[in-house]
Amino acid sequence: MSVEETLEKPATRMAAADRRELILQAATRAFAKGGYAGTSTDAVAREAGVSQPYVVRMFGTKVELFREVYVRSSDMVMATFDAALDELDIEPESQAFWDSLGAAYSELISDRDLLLVMMHGFSAASTPEIGAAARKCMSATYKQLRDRTGCTPEQARGFISHGMLLNILLAMNAPDYAAEDPALAELSVCAFGPTLDAALTDPTT
Repeated sequence: MSVEETLEKPATRMAAADRRELILQAATRAFAKGGYAGTSTDAVAREAGVSQPYVVRMFGTKVELFREVYVRSSDMVMATFDAALDELDIEPESQAFWDSLGAAYSELISDRDLLLVMMHGFSAASTPEIGAAARKCMSATYKQLRDRTGCTPEQARGFISHGMLLNILLAMNAPDYAAEDPALAELSVCAFGPTLDAALTDPTT
């Protein structure tokens, strides 16, 4: 029985939220690989094991599907920060505070697709719906840091900038090719620190 038959068959019908989540997970994988422009709703359907009309029936347009994937990824990043901030009892004036918060973000490296979707969203921001979602994401992350930590604008900027550097290095697979370029290796070690091994697509590299 196909995934679509499982989703639609009355005897085994999944809840609407579960059906939506299954498609969003597949779309995240597909968009992470091909970006917004390079991924069709048909590609998402193949990744999910359902028909293209089923995807369109659930989400409408490709841009709306990508927007939902992007917002879902953004929400997961912010939830990771919230969880880390709930546990931190170090003052933001301490470098240890930012190191700990950065370590929480670095843990997301294990979900490479999520971070790549974020990068694709920034690069596709000329599409109005995606641009609006990307701006909202950046604003919300900045506000989260400022409101929850009481940090300065410069501290928030520095933390976000470091996160963007990690995303860029991941997007170009820099950790996997660091051995071929001493400068790239040094930058990767400096940026990823102890999470560098997790950033490798091939752990034996």
